[in-house]
Amino acid sequence: MIVAVFGTTISPYLFFWQASQEAEESRLSHRRQYGLERQPGKDYFRRISIDTWTGMLVSNVIAFFIIVTTAATLNAQGVTKIDTAAQAAEALRPIAGELTFVLFSAGIIGTGLLAVPVLAGSAAYAVAEAFGLRGSLELPASRALGFYAIVGAATLGGGALAATNIDPIAMLFWTAVINGVVAVPIMVAMMLVVSGRKGLRSLCLPRWLTSLGWLAAALMALTVVLLVWSSLT
Repeated sequence: MIVAVFGTTISPYLFFWQASQEAEESRLSHRRQYGLERQPGKDYFRRISIDTWTGMLVSNVIAFFIIVTTAATLNAQGVTKIDTAAQAAEALRPIAGELTFVLFSAGIIGTGLLAVPVLAGSAAYAVAEAFGLRGSLELPASRALGFYAIVGAATLGGGALAATNIDPIAMLFWTAVINGVVAVPIMVAMMLVVSGRKGLRSLCLPRWLTSLGWLAAALMALTVVLLVWSSLT
């Protein structure tokens, strides 16, 4: 469960999505607006920092209230295992009453509309970069056929899984576990890159942030090692 929580917090797809989006913005749409014809400086990274901290704060506040709401409703009634989305929706009944499933459905649909482009897009960025394909969401489909083909295949694959008899709650859980395991080598590789002595000094992380990054990578690795150990004993 701990690995799954970490896997949803530091998901591997976020590395590809965040990095690709920032590189794309600096290279294409925001080049003139932020004066990025020259090498990026402190102003550029200040904008990224504000964006990242704001997103982290909002997402964690929302996650906190999801946990509190579930604990105060389902867990208080002895419901400790959720097998369907309908059971999860019951957490909203004290607030929404008869509109519980309408409200929950709106949340699920909204989450899907937000998540599908990010998940499919991050997969397309990762595969396109690995195989040297031209890929960008700002390019027309005619100039990035392989990239958009990956987006389409990922979206259709997700739709196909939804049509199967696989338990969606279990699928979400084990996907989070896999994300937690896969995130470890990606985090280590990322920290080796950003803490190396090569490259521009203006792009180097401050020492305190580098230390936190390595600490997070070590914590993720420790949880995965304990997961493997507990599974074998």
